[in-house]
Amino acid sequence: MWQQKRRRFPSFITGLVIVVGLVVGAGVLVGNLFDRPFQTTTNDHSPPPVLVDLRDLAEYHAAQAQFEVVIDHEDDVSFMPAALAGERVQFVGVGTVDAVLDFTNIGSGAVVVSDDGTSVTVTLPRPVLATPVLDHDQSHVMNRDRGLFNRIGGLFSDNPTSEDGLYDAAISKMAEAAEATDLGQRAEDNTKLMLYTLFRSLGYERVDIRFPAASTDPAG
Repeated sequence: MWQQKRRRFPSFITGLVIVVGLVVGAGVLVGNLFDRPFQTTTNDHSPPPVLVDLRDLAEYHAAQAQFEVVIDHEDDVSFMPAALAGERVQFVGVGTVDAVLDFTNIGSGAVVVSDDGTSVTVTLPRPVLATPVLDHDQSHVMNRDRGLFNRIGGLFSDNPTSEDGLYDAAISKMAEAAEATDLGQRAEDNTKLMLYTLFRSLGYERVDIRFPAASTDPAG
């Protein structure tokens, strides 16, 4: 009889441990459910990217300038106070302008090696300033004041506060500002340094990088 009790005691302990484990597990599960009963799970159902085109690029971006311009535009309505009609907006545009060399038009005579093979002369087109690229993440409207009639009219417009005109104005001002800098000269200097280092590594002792003189208007 004592032996039967000894046999039943371990079975009782084992069953108790199993029950306790189930209760603890159920408690953790219920706790998680009640802690976050309506948890949102994000599933990405987007299709894979589609390759539209592959292009060979032959442009060397030799220098870049970053600009920040402020556009302050005001539309006045004649004989009407600004509180009733008109609009004024201040816009900050941030973007970059690159100085680019186009290598696609370089002829076969652009690179001339001396007879003894110790020197090389390279003639390149002058760099041009590319169209400014506006950073839409950093560009923003600082302030916009609209008259009462403008606000009422905006209720019936699909896009009453379109910023397309502000983007165009910012790009135009950046292009003008880039023309007044030494970005083109900096691009020439950077290109000379890059090609000088390249040709010297190929064993040439003398490297001459040339850019054609700027064209002048005979009528001027």
